[in-house]
Amino acid sequence: MVDDTPDAPPPPPGIDTTVPSVARLYDYALGGKNNYAADREAAERMLAVLPEAHLIAHANRAFLGRAVDAMCEAGIDQFLDIGAGLPAQNPVHEVARRHHPDARVVYVDNDPVVRVHAEALLADRSDVTGVLQADMRDPETVFAHPEVTARLDLSRPVGLLLVAMLHVLDDAQQPFALMRRYLDHLPAGSLVAISHAENDTHPERARFLEESYRATSASGQIRSRAEIGRFFDDMTLLEPGLVHVGDWRPRADEPYYAPEQAWILGGLGRWEGGRGAGDGSGDAR
Repeated sequence: MVDDTPDAPPPPPGIDTTVPSVARLYDYALGGKNNYAADREAAERMLAVLPEAHLIAHANRAFLGRAVDAMCEAGIDQFLDIGAGLPAQNPVHEVARRHHPDARVVYVDNDPVVRVHAEALLADRSDVTGVLQADMRDPETVFAHPEVTARLDLSRPVGLLLVAMLHVLDDAQQPFALMRRYLDHLPAGSLVAISHAENDTHPERARFLEESYRATSASGQIRSRAEIGRFFDDMTLLEPGLVHVGDWRPRADEPYYAPEQAWILGGLGRWEGGRGAGDGSGDAR
């Protein structure tokens, strides 16, 4: 497959650009140029059936920004962004530093293209901003990595972002147990932002999105509101609860995305258990 876009970034050595990547599909949906022919073709096939995919991506991105604002207003000044994706408008470090000029952020993604671009973007603040190429399914490695331990103080609350990530894991990968494993590494008082596509509003369309994810480098499972709510079982869900991202603390100066347009739920939870409070041995239940 030939990449015919001159703006496309050169791939890191050993990367098969003929396999679509979830991070690069998201980049394309947001109007970015850090993607390859296979990503664009997969995205256009998805958009032919789900033209609202652009709206879902933008609504989700806006939710991330509002969630970071809320965390900062609650006193959080250090963040771990899991599945950060390619550079986009209002990244976590820029939003956080409007509140806390020295906010610390570590971005984590398994796509080496993300790492290359993020490292270049963040080189001037590498003392407080790090980039880690890692698998989200291995939180033990993430939390033990020097990129994290050198920048985040795990004796103080952290803002954990799992935005549009848990729906790329099917139940066979035990996502509910994974959530608990993340919590068991967080200090008490940490805040966790989650967004997740739902299958209650448009079941058939959600099924197609699920199949589209499975055609990429990731698996995928779109879940019901009740299932998504279980990710917050060990946390206190903050107002307004688990709602469509367009309805999560909306702002008059931002576009409004109705549930029918952006069928993705978001919520912010507070973790009070403290590190080591559980054994992380739960399963997908």
